[in-house]
Amino acid sequence: MTQSFDLSGRVALVTGASSGLGKRFARILAASGAKVALAARRVDRLTTLADEITAAGGTAAAIAMDVTDEASVIAGFDAAEKALGPIDTVIANAGMNSRGLSTEISVEDFDQVMAINVRGAFLTAREGARRMMAAGSRETGRGRLVLVASIGAVKVLPGLAPYCASKAAVAMLGKSMARELANRGINVNVVCPGYIETELNADWFAEEGGKKQVAGFPRRRLMAEDDLDATMLMLCGDASRALTGSVFVLDDGQTL
Repeated sequence: MTQSFDLSGRVALVTGASSGLGKRFARILAASGAKVALAARRVDRLTTLADEITAAGGTAAAIAMDVTDEASVIAGFDAAEKALGPIDTVIANAGMNSRGLSTEISVEDFDQVMAINVRGAFLTAREGARRMMAAGSRETGRGRLVLVASIGAVKVLPGLAPYCASKAAVAMLGKSMARELANRGINVNVVCPGYIETELNADWFAEEGGKKQVAGFPRRRLMAEDDLDATMLMLCGDASRALTGSVFVLDDGQTL
């Protein structure tokens, strides 16, 4: 059977869609035919993105969601399914970091990183899986969950201990859920991107420390925003039928 990245007929929800990688993922899913629920706290940005996607011929809905809050996640899925139909594809992308030495970072900052990166990924993936099972994923085999981690899950990033710990947790969360959901028609995979300049890290890469870090990469460059496109489209569609429980490090050799 010839595989393609055509996502027509799919309904996807992307968290952290108001900026950065989440915004990119939403655009490429919509361009490939999926209806996309854009989830984040900054609804004004989501509305602008939804209008952009609609103008380009796609279908999208702006969904208010705080991934750290269970009630907000459930309400967000309710709103997304009311607007677009049953969700069969989820990208748990919302995340943040907090720079500082582990001996100096505050408990409040540590807890916030864990709440958004780990609890947020868990609540999003769990609710997505529940919806997929209720819609008959065991029979269709169409359920897709993609958790976005980081190279910080597999490599020490100095000054980002809570972030690295949270992303390592996301990687194991994805593998654990993949095992639990293997006979429920839901594939769960994890993507660990390397450094791509986004709103989350732009200030750092403008500093001397950031420039020095890039100079230390084997290819002495940051990744381009579209370097993740093909992998994300594969994992969200039928081409990933036999892929579950995998952790994909996509980093342009930055961990070498």
